[in-house]
Order: sequence, then C-alpha cells, then structure tokens
Amino acid sequence: MNRVLIVRLGSLGDLVHTLPAASAIKRTFPNLDLDWLVDAVHAEFLGLVPILTTIVPLEARTASAWLQARRELKRRRYDVALDFQGLLKSAALARLSGARRVLGFDRASLRESAAAPLYTERAQVGEESHVIEKNLRLAAAIGAHAAGLEFPIAPVKSDVVSEFVARRPGPFALVNPGAAWPNKQWPPDRLGHIASAIRERHALESVVLWGPGEESLAESVIGASRGAAIVAPKTSLTDLVALARHASLMISGDTGPLHIAAALGVPVVAVFGPTDPERNGPWDRADCSLSRYEQCGCHYERRCRYPAKDWCLASIEEDEVLEAVDRRLQSVSSSAGAPRPAPGASFLPSAQRAVPSASKNQ
Repeated sequence: MNRVLIVRLGSLGDLVHTLPAASAIKRTFPNLDLDWLVDAVHAEFLGLVPILTTIVPLEARTASAWLQARRELKRRRYDVALDFQGLLKSAALARLSGARRVLGFDRASLRESAAAPLYTERAQVGEESHVIEKNLRLAAAIGAHAAGLEFPIAPVKSDVVSEFVARRPGPFALVNPGAAWPNKQWPPDRLGHIASAIRERHALESVVLWGPGEESLAESVIGASRGAAIVAPKTSLTDLVALARHASLMISGDTGPLHIAAALGVPVVAVFGPTDPERNGPWDRADCSLSRYEQCGCHYERRCRYPAKDWCLASIEEDEVLEAVDRRLQSVSSSAGAPRPAPGASFLPSAQRAVPSASKNQ
C-alpha cells in the first residue's frame, strides 16, 4: 500500500475529529503518501497538518469542479480511499478517485444509506461512540493502529496574533458566541455575564471570537461584559490556531473553533443543545460539557422547531456555566506543573478507549 486518500469534505470540527484516524494511518504506515480531499474553504486548516502529502481541494459544488478533482485524484493512483463522511456525495467522490479499494462505514452508521453500494468494503463501527472512535475503527479496516489520540497540528506563526498578544500580555479566555447553526448559539448576553464573572473570580480577560457576519454577536457579548471582554482581531484559520495556543480557557458551543481548541489541549467548557457531546463533544474527560441533548426535540437540525421559550439551549443557566468554569480551571490548577500535551503527541489517556478491529462487508 503506497497511497491512501481520505475523503472528509467538512465541516471544520469534523476535520478535527478525523485527525486521530489520519495520524493512526501515518504512524502505522509511515512511508505511504496520505492525501485528503476537502472543500476548498477548509484547505487552509489542513495545510497545518504536516503528515499529509497532498491536499486536493474541491473548489465548488459544480460538475466542472468535480471533474477537476477527479482528474487530480485519478492521476494520483490510490490504493485505498476512505470515506469518513458517509454521504452519497463523499462516497461518489471516493469511488471516482479510481482507488482499488473504497471503504466506508456500515450502512447503519452512514449519514445517507444510499452511499453504501459505492464502497467495495464497509467497516462495522457502531453508532454509540464518539465520532473520533468511529473514525479510528474505519482506519483500523486497513490495519491502522492508534496507541492514543493524536492531533497533528503544526505550530504556526501569525503576525496578527503576535501583535495582539504583545499588547495584552495577561492570561485570557476565548469566548466563541457564533455557530453555523443558530440553535447552537448560547445567548450572547449570558456569555457577557460569564466574562464579567470570570474576570472577578479568575482574573481572566475574555477575548471574543467572530467570523463573517458575527460582528453583532461579538458586540453583544462585549456590551454585557462590563468591560471584561474585548473583541478578537480578524482571524484566518491559521490565526485562530495561533490565538488558541495562548488561551487559558475556551467557552463555546459545538463549533469548529471549540474542537480546534480542544485538539490543542486548551481547557474547554462547552454548551450543547441539538448535538450530543458523547458523540461530538470534547474528548478530554477533564473538559466540561453542559448538555440539553436529552431534552432537545430537534436532534441534529440546524434550527429549533419550537417557540423561543422552549429552546433547549436557553435552559442552560449562567450559574451552571460558571460552576463548570470554576471546576475546569480548578482541574488545571490541580495539575499545575504537569507538561501540557503538545499537538501531534499522544495524550489524554483518560479518554482513550479500545478501538476494535473493523470487519469487512457488513
């Protein structure tokens, strides 16, 4: 086996959750070329992953973009293509790569069951596990072994972040009010109140992240913080990684920035509503996830179908989040002096679980 293709087009958090499987493949087969097909918008992040040989961007959702990607993939002559997405689209792209073996999840674990016939082999992965474990089981189908969870994200240099940190040398928390799904966004005024409280309790300033179209969310957090929060500079994905490395804490919903911070070993407090933290949440057992998934009636839907007063995420109270912040920062203090795990190194042994071998043609 000389060349393997990973197909995981997005989203950002899902790319992070696929990194341990990619690392397991590369550690088991260090001499192979490991490529990744990804939506062009996320290619910058994968550029920070040094174990990859080639990143093949899918430039658009058009026939011409598919044909362009197919030409590049066919030229690479893959032995194996692994579809970590489980959609008809991703399975079709894996098959179009021309790989001799095309592997995906078993039918019950696919997001779209119509993808199943496009695989030459299917791996039994199970639905009752974190998506990282599910991905590791797919990697195990080609013989990859994981001794631990590894997130191979290279150190990066960011002039924007260096200048920002130099101006504000004290410790800070990152607060992320945005999310692609509106029902993943905890109310920004509550995040502002949390920022005020953690300045009083822990002497941490809060830096509020924002992306395109999220400026008003950031302003709402800052306006409710009594001067305890400031806006982050405009950041690319590379800048975000650099900024997260300096943070003492991350508070966020279920979003890409949350999972990047967790992969970098930043202590995390997360709020979950329509998605399940047992499947999608932080994997370090010291991190804190406050969840209303059991009460939510809109599992994995982008918008809440109920009146605002019944929105599940709104039932998470400020006191709950503050208690979680206190608990998470206390756990950091208790482990002071222990080396902080480096991205790319095996870490978080408390979160490791056995990854059984995957079976074929389930």
